[in-house]
Amino acid sequence: MPIYHKLGKFPQKRHTIFDKPNGGIYYEQLFGTEGFNGHSSLLYQAQRPTQVKEILKSYNVTPKIAIDKNIKSLLLQGFQLKPADDFLDSRKPMLVNGDCTIGLAAPKKSLRDYFYKNADADELLFIHKGKGTLRTFMGNIPFEYGDYLIIPRGMIYQIDFETSDNRIFYVESFAPFYTPKRYKSSSGQLLEHSPFCERDFKLPLELETFDEKGDFLIKIKKEGMMHEVVYATHPFDVVGWDGYNFPFGFSIHNFEPITGRVHQPPPVHQTFETATFVVCSFCPRLYDYHPKAIPAPYNHSNIDSDEVLYYVDGDFMSRNNIEQGHITLHPKGIPHGPAPGAYERSIGQKETQELAVMVDTFRPLMVTEDAMKIDDGKYYKSWCE
Repeated sequence: MPIYHKLGKFPQKRHTIFDKPNGGIYYEQLFGTEGFNGHSSLLYQAQRPTQVKEILKSYNVTPKIAIDKNIKSLLLQGFQLKPADDFLDSRKPMLVNGDCTIGLAAPKKSLRDYFYKNADADELLFIHKGKGTLRTFMGNIPFEYGDYLIIPRGMIYQIDFETSDNRIFYVESFAPFYTPKRYKSSSGQLLEHSPFCERDFKLPLELETFDEKGDFLIKIKKEGMMHEVVYATHPFDVVGWDGYNFPFGFSIHNFEPITGRVHQPPPVHQTFETATFVVCSFCPRLYDYHPKAIPAPYNHSNIDSDEVLYYVDGDFMSRNNIEQGHITLHPKGIPHGPAPGAYERSIGQKETQELAVMVDTFRPLMVTEDAMKIDDGKYYKSWCE
């Protein structure tokens, strides 16, 4: 996150003594990325953050692969995924490669019985249904329908839901999430041609601090394993921090679409990027205004990437029989484009109310067993007349 932010109290000079009011000192922790070369923040904690009391158990959570080398276009009926009480149990990986995991979740209850940390991957949670608060040791972020939540790797968090009907589209990335380089100045400020600006981000505001000792369960995901670790101090004991590495939110409704006289390519919808894939937001917008424009996207070859579309809301003019929560996969190797009839019926249309999230990966995706349970089985034939 190329924005400096701070919460709570901390010393004026880093790596110096920070006295507690009633005696003793606060403990400093560097929360950084990419070794010591990426974005980082300095945290000040009431207790040493290193006190492991016990490792209760470890178990394998590696996704089970159904199709390793895939050429088939798929339609996954996301709302057929059965809800689960527990936040982690509800998360089901759908599409994976060595760079990311793309999945769905339908948690019914808040994550309050334990804390969670993904030690391997940054997380993007897109809130399709639900409302609540992301609680982290760096502060809290309220969220609602349409919000992206970006949670850096190593972040300890919980989630409070105000609703029981929650639907989340998520991406775990082994490379950090950034805003696209072409939107930014050399120092990282979002420029005038960017479809969003710094004012649109939801930054952590409320910092909860618990100076407590006891038994605190943290579930840590690392290298395909889930480790249940008991810490001797409350994970949310941060009294203050400052820096550039922290969780944040961004509403898809604050993305300002870029339009033109003729159909614009998908990169104009780009919202986030990593070294290995991009994330785009397709939002309500005016169609192309050339007198002979064809608003529907042209057919295009998937030569360099697999394309994943998660359909959120509205009328998806390029496809037939698409519903909320559907995921389509268009793998590299075969061209794809509008469904039969969609190209022609788009002519003369003035606007679209579609809302969707797209993930384009630069390496092929494998299909999991969980994905095959909600596959419609016939989507790959949908271009036949």
